Amino acid sequence: MAPALLSEEMNDEVSGLDLDTSLSTLAYYTRSYLPIFENTAAADTHWVPLPDEVRNYKKLKRSQSVAESIGSNSSLYSGGNGSSNSSSSVISRSSSTNSLNSMNSLNNLRKFHFRDHIWTYTQRYLAAEAVEEAAAAAMRNTAEGEVEEEGSRDGMRLVQLLIACAEAVACRDKTHASALLSELRADALVFGSSFQRVASCFVQGLEDRLSLVHPLGAVGYNNIAATIGSVGDTDWEKREESLRLVYEICPHIKFGHFVANASILEAFEGENFVHVVDLGMTLGLAQGQQWCQLIHSLANRSGRPPRRIRITGVGLCVDHYKIIGEELEAYAQKLDINLEFSAVESNLESLQPHDIKREDGEALVVNSILQLHCVVKESRGALNSVLRIIHRLSPKVLVLVEQDSSHNGPFFLGRFMEALHYYSAIFDSLEAMLPKYDTRRAKIEQFYFGEEIKNIVSCEGPARVERHERVDQWRRRMSRAGFQAAPIKMVAQAKQWLGRVKACEGYTVMEEKGCLILGWKSKPIVAASCWKC
Repeated sequence: MAPALLSEEMNDEVSGLDLDTSLSTLAYYTRSYLPIFENTAAADTHWVPLPDEVRNYKKLKRSQSVAESIGSNSSLYSGGNGSSNSSSSVISRSSSTNSLNSMNSLNNLRKFHFRDHIWTYTQRYLAAEAVEEAAAAAMRNTAEGEVEEEGSRDGMRLVQLLIACAEAVACRDKTHASALLSELRADALVFGSSFQRVASCFVQGLEDRLSLVHPLGAVGYNNIAATIGSVGDTDWEKREESLRLVYEICPHIKFGHFVANASILEAFEGENFVHVVDLGMTLGLAQGQQWCQLIHSLANRSGRPPRRIRITGVGLCVDHYKIIGEELEAYAQKLDINLEFSAVESNLESLQPHDIKREDGEALVVNSILQLHCVVKESRGALNSVLRIIHRLSPKVLVLVEQDSSHNGPFFLGRFMEALHYYSAIFDSLEAMLPKYDTRRAKIEQFYFGEEIKNIVSCEGPARVERHERVDQWRRRMSRAGFQAAPIKMVAQAKQWLGRVKACEGYTVMEEKGCLILGWKSKPIVAASCWKC
């Protein structure tokens, strides 16, 4: 990996794991999946930090690239011999001037740094596991004890295999990774338990990544952009159907629409000429549900409705947007609302200020639902360009809704473990909402969330677009771009909305530093925030 990835910005993005989780499939993360600690002197002395200590754990500072840090292709999680007399696991402290000893010392130092990186994440998972084990013990019914114990053992083994395989892939050890993938394919079932189902998506991602990396000793990845693009074109209809199912069944996107519309209505209060710039049109979701709701609310607001509403959709699916626009104009006409819809054919990275036609005297807002993370790159240049253009438009408010998880760190293993934690919670929620063999559930898991997982796990460079970040990181990015936070003070209304849409019990809404966060059993899923120039 290029040294640029070790910049201050990248170190800024290596975040800890959220430990405020309740009983879920992540209770499978137990101490027994770490055979690296077995039969070693360290096994008797290793410590497990308390959750509060983990939250305050200082970010690891790296002095060399991941490629330099990987000293061998041996699996750290495969239970290798770690005897105390093994010179390969100790930093050489010899002052000898012999060049061979110096080279061995350098190689050992590299191994230590790589293990140090692994250690950081395993310690955090140990602490999370300790909390969840306590919750599981409190809730476990005696009659179900034997069944749950057996399922827990299977889950622990699956987690161990997944992490060991991810480490082998990171080390470019194709032989060991292929052997582990063969075991995983037999256990990670598409119609199994919630963790087996999420594991099946990670297995696909690991397979793709393994097939695209160069052999051990080479540098870089094969050209994956064309491969990913062709798959996306072939499965576009499945992706579109799965998006519709996610909107209908899961509250994630609806939550973003609710918070955005409430904030936009507040910004448009008393305005006669209003303009909404919609980045991405919510991934091209058909029927324009968000704007139908907004038009209806504006038509029925106290006082008079706006004399004119303009909506501009920005994206590449212009023909699709125009169909949505025609439907919105027909709907607005029924409510005696003057609506003008226009579409700008451009991706966010190519957007120019003159693409947005703004008229004098109109109040403008910018709406971004699950979009801006796609332009977060290693260099930050693409995102900064988009934010500068938005800032020049001087909107009354920018509504930002994004996945609240750290899937854009500089290290593959860190991203892998964060994603495993995040998507396990989502698959838990799907298990609570839909039966095991419901085809809708399988489509949502495999064609929507599964595609996100595969992009996070298998892709690098421009092809990796699912670069989700935590809300704290977005605060820093937005502040650097010249935006000021506009606190959202509607947590009570959001909780009432959650009850009205009859979301599955287990979903929560909480307020954090002026942002609203939708979570599953307190695990953050989606965060909504508002910003002003």
